[in-house]
Amino acid sequence: MAAPAESTSETPTNKKQKKSKNTEETELQTVPDGWKEPKFSRVDNPKGLLEESSFATLFPKYREVYLKECWPLVQKALGDVFVNATLDLIEGSMTVHTTKKTFDPYAILRARDLIKLLARSVPFEQAVRILEDDMACDIVKIGTLVRNRERFVKRRQRLIGPKGSTLKALELLTSCYVMVQGNTVSALGPYSGLKEVRKVVLDTMKNIHPIYNIKTLMIKRELANDPELRTQSWERFLPNFRHKSLSKRKQPKKKTVKKEYTPFPPPQPESKIDKELATGEFFLRESEKRRQKMNEIKAKQAEALTKRQEQRQKDFIPPKEKPVVKKSKPGTANTTHTSH
Repeated sequence: MAAPAESTSETPTNKKQKKSKNTEETELQTVPDGWKEPKFSRVDNPKGLLEESSFATLFPKYREVYLKECWPLVQKALGDVFVNATLDLIEGSMTVHTTKKTFDPYAILRARDLIKLLARSVPFEQAVRILEDDMACDIVKIGTLVRNRERFVKRRQRLIGPKGSTLKALELLTSCYVMVQGNTVSALGPYSGLKEVRKVVLDTMKNIHPIYNIKTLMIKRELANDPELRTQSWERFLPNFRHKSLSKRKQPKKKTVKKEYTPFPPPQPESKIDKELATGEFFLRESEKRRQKMNEIKAKQAEALTKRQEQRQKDFIPPKEKPVVKKSKPGTANTTHTSH
């Protein structure tokens, strides 16, 4: 009996140890302010890459003129990280591939993102920022999220806002560059900002107005400045927007009530012979059947005739007159009384 008592006494201490471990982990996870990861240089990878890697992407016809103009700048920017770029105007494609001098293995992926952004109408001045270490990009496909084309155009316009004000507010709050083009939304910026941009874009396509998300982002931005609230939950400060319950759909006047499903087929309707068997007509002779039929017809005819005659006689029946009440003159009544 002594053994379980010892185990129960040890449990609170174990919980305390677990709690202290969790607090240590959270402290380790917090990145000190102003800290930056050291830049990847040739010293980190002096021998370079073993294999050549390449990526290609197609671009629409309307981007051809712009890409032709800015292509020397693209080659110069990628040349700094020793990545070659080729523009094929006949096929309508852009290709990037590593060289023997390339030392950064992630440079080719950044180059791939650069040509992707250029194909999605992002200007070169913004797209070239992807080559920086703390930058990332995200291309959100919105074309298939809404079936109705008119509804899709309205929601996409809602994301941009009047004179692009909604998009500008989103860019300022997330520190990202956002470009809405066709069936995609291209975003370029830090990872935390990209996460928020994707959420706002998808919510807007789900018919949730972007102003609600922008409001929460503004509150989060204010809360992030307070060092005391870093370790606390922010749920009590964030607004909880509820969907408005729409008015119920009008009910139809005539409701068709569905019959309960039964696996058995409906009963077969009775045939003429079945009906005759039930009444006993089937066993009568032909002459008797004929006579019975004639009697039925005659009875129907007589009924119809009486109805018709009644209808005709209606015109000759005089209306009921109201009984006329004779009014006696007041002067004559007085004279009779005096005479008596």
